[in-house]
Amino acid sequence: MQIGVNVPNFAPGTDPRVLRQWAQTVEGLGFDLLMVSDHIVVTPDVAEQYPAPFYEPFTTLSWLAGVTHRVRLGTTVLIVPYRHPLLTARMAANLNRLSGGRLVLGVGVGWARQEFEALGVPYQRRGALTDEHLQAMRDAWRDTDDYDTEPIPLWVGGNSDAGMRRAVRLGDAWHPLRLTPDKLTDAAGRLDVIADDLGLPRPALVPRIALQETREPVTDPGRLAGVGTIEQITADLDRIRRLGAETVVLDPFNDDLTEIRQPERAWRTLAAVAAYAKTQEDR
Repeated sequence: MQIGVNVPNFAPGTDPRVLRQWAQTVEGLGFDLLMVSDHIVVTPDVAEQYPAPFYEPFTTLSWLAGVTHRVRLGTTVLIVPYRHPLLTARMAANLNRLSGGRLVLGVGVGWARQEFEALGVPYQRRGALTDEHLQAMRDAWRDTDDYDTEPIPLWVGGNSDAGMRRAVRLGDAWHPLRLTPDKLTDAAGRLDVIADDLGLPRPALVPRIALQETREPVTDPGRLAGVGTIEQITADLDRIRRLGAETVVLDPFNDDLTEIRQPERAWRTLAAVAAYAKTQEDR
């Protein structure tokens, strides 16, 4: 199982220097994937969770591709209805080609109603638009003479049955976000049922989980996967591996903006996870 990291690309304290440090830390520790988030307009509903500045993902990943060498680069998740599908297809194809085939495109339908309004995109049609756009992107990429890219993995987000169905029909992987260990186990079983009902292959499981180390064990039954002592975090990774996950993405942002300004604590936890991962490889 490969391990990725969701790097904060927003909020006061984020700037080119910090983004470079994040990228070099993630790659230097041996992680497999570096991902960033997506918003275009920091409307009030967005700012409550992801305050400005917000670094646009294609621009940011293009720059980070030039300061890294090995680590894959991705979005968790790109909000598909916000951009014309042929523009997204072009930017993704170019970034994948220029980075040496390192792009992973995590995608989702979006949730920020005010941002949809600011962009002139109908909020109520976001699911249908996502389906239409994803199909248009796949159709465009078939013209390899024009788009000049190898296949780009599409990880479809969305924790609901609708998200799972979209992943089965249009994605290469299902990318659920921040679930408890039990809910993730249940959802993995549900994904099998939905794939069987649709008569299609089950997509890969590639969850994004929290990353928050605590000094004492967390006993709350609502504990998210990836929250707790390093022993709890590594036990969660073991459990996710046993579910057959191909990749897991660690998300070190837990709604505390001081974490953005002081990333060193997250880096220490990532170093401990990297050491654990190395022991698994050596077995």
